[in-house]
Amino acid sequence: MSEPFRILVINPGSTGTKLAIYRNEEREVLEDVAVESLPGGLVDQLPGHVAAALAFLAKHGEAPLDAVVGRGGLLRPVPSGTLAVNALMLEDARAGFQGEHVSNLGCLIADAVASPRGIPAFVVDPVAVDEMPEVAKLTGLPQIRRQALSHALNLHAAARKACERVGKKLSDSRWVVAHLGGGFSIVPMVGGKILDSNNANSGGPFSPTRAGTLPTQPLMALCFSGKHQLAELKKMTTRTGGLTAYLGTPDAREAEARIAAGDAMAKLVYEAMAYQVAKEIGAMAAAIGGSLDGVVVTGGLAYSDLFCGLVSGKVAFLGPFFRFPGEFEMEALAFGALRVLRGEEKAIAYPGGNGGGDR
Repeated sequence: MSEPFRILVINPGSTGTKLAIYRNEEREVLEDVAVESLPGGLVDQLPGHVAAALAFLAKHGEAPLDAVVGRGGLLRPVPSGTLAVNALMLEDARAGFQGEHVSNLGCLIADAVASPRGIPAFVVDPVAVDEMPEVAKLTGLPQIRRQALSHALNLHAAARKACERVGKKLSDSRWVVAHLGGGFSIVPMVGGKILDSNNANSGGPFSPTRAGTLPTQPLMALCFSGKHQLAELKKMTTRTGGLTAYLGTPDAREAEARIAAGDAMAKLVYEAMAYQVAKEIGAMAAAIGGSLDGVVVTGGLAYSDLFCGLVSGKVAFLGPFFRFPGEFEMEALAFGALRVLRGEEKAIAYPGGNGGGDR
């Protein structure tokens, strides 16, 4: 293969699939294609997503592809980087090795498109990236271990952008990176490796939809109060917690409008969310002994001057504060595949192995 490389990018969602074609770093086309929900479980939705990808390709011309890359899901613990899709990955995705999530479909769709064409299929920085040392996984109860699950794809993309700003290689950098979306992932990243992380569904700051870390004794009392079933408690802590529980909305823009109108409760809750984010950033900086190149924030809340001002004011002592609003998942997927096609990195053999290149 020789440049330019043409790459199909696949990012499945619950009601559709986001699809793009990249020619090297340039995006040719991007569409969010609706997919009809079928009866059954997650894997039963696969044919619809594959059909959407094939229709997308037919619509935009069947010019040759050099690779297909999909979002990686709740696979086995893996190192960061670009992983080659293989039979074991497909099996684990179908089984939901660490749980069921629509991102598990990413490698399955990519393989379905790539295999008939005889081209490679990849995933990049899946949710299951695990580079945490053993010391970071103990909890205080041997029966419970901390899981390494994070918004790894967007975290790495934002860190790379920060490295470009300061003229450093990712492999030589030290950051605390915070993805601030509906859920929060806050990590210390050294040399491109995520060495700790809150699990957005089980701890860390409360967010627009998650309850975050809760005091264990009152939580146990709530669980055994007889007022709530397990499914309801899961919903309370992962979908209707945090900002939603206090203010009835997950929308930070609405919260800020209420603050501007003089709503004291909205102001208190919003400041508390920022306080907890700053505290978590400080904790992650301490976990790697400080000496940071800076703090990086990304995700939807990185658009907010008010929220970022509340956070940056408390963490300024850690170094420069960089904001990269939104998410960069499609380009991060494309660029991860491109680095392998160019020989800048080696594809990692699932479920482990060592990646190469500038990480």
